[in-house]
Amino acid sequence: MEETELTMSLSKHADSAITDDVTTANSAAIDEAEQTGNPVRSGTAARPGNHSTSASNISAKTPNSLNGRDPHGTGISDTGRWSTKRIAIYALFVALSMVSSFISVPLMPGVPWLKYDPSGIVCLLAGFAYGPSAAVIVSVLGFLPHLLTNQWGFLVAVLVALALSVPASLVYRRIHTRKGAVISLVLGGLCALAMAIVTNLLITPIYAHMSVGQVVAMILPILLPFNLIKFTIHGVVTFLIYKPVSKLLHD
Repeated sequence: MEETELTMSLSKHADSAITDDVTTANSAAIDEAEQTGNPVRSGTAARPGNHSTSASNISAKTPNSLNGRDPHGTGISDTGRWSTKRIAIYALFVALSMVSSFISVPLMPGVPWLKYDPSGIVCLLAGFAYGPSAAVIVSVLGFLPHLLTNQWGFLVAVLVALALSVPASLVYRRIHTRKGAVISLVLGGLCALAMAIVTNLLITPIYAHMSVGQVVAMILPILLPFNLIKFTIHGVVTFLIYKPVSKLLHD
């Protein structure tokens, strides 16, 4: 009888210990669910005899950053959206845009004050390679040096560059083919052409001491042909060199 009572007592203690373990595990699971916002599924809480879930669950729920795959990291690897490599490439595009914005070539005889610069090509390449956010960054930062010398010119240049590169990059991101590239470049060129005309009508009279009527009179014979030639050059050059540049950037 004493042996039987001893056995029953040990069995009760063992059952009590298992029950405590189960309760603790279930409480931990509920706490984890409250913190993560994931509901506790029926049957997933710890049960007697089932002690193999903790290691696998912890491993499965480990943040990517702990496994070296943080999507917002700035490490040397280019796995993150803002990796060191990506930031360096953005800086390179901005520098190229700044330098090219100072290259000016007259396109039309009789209007030497209208000059072509290839900075729009750099903005398009950045947008094609890394999307509209890159297009915005390069279009704005690339013209910053001109803010110190010509504020109105800076404003016009930035607005036209944004109208050119952002719509083009948005379309190319959705239609990632040669046909999509042509469509995006044509659309970007038309948007930039419209922006150039509008900004000339609104801003040129302010700093050039011209009336709106004088600017309107220049649209068909001067402004429209000049900007058509300018954005055509941008589009053709971008279409020809984008693929080699893209392979170089992503290798």
